[in-house]
Amino acid sequence: MDIYAKLKELLSAQIRKKHIDIDSVTPETRLEDLGLDSLDTAELLINIEQEFNLSQVSQEEMLDVRTVEDVKNLIEKKRG
Repeated sequence: MDIYAKLKELLSAQIRKKHIDIDSVTPETRLEDLGLDSLDTAELLINIEQEFNLSQVSQEEMLDVRTVEDVKNLIEKKRG
């Protein structure tokens, strides 16, 4: 499964309650436009760490994550 497909799956669970259509999510979509605040983003990153078996995302790395593309790039960076 590609990274974007898995990200959409993880995001879907979080944005469903916000009534946002997951099919409208693109790499350029900003997480805040999906209604995700900093706590939601932290939860998403924890889920991503578990799903992709990544080392812990640092506070500094979290601050750099603003779009779906940023999340994908972080996953690729952490995977080495």
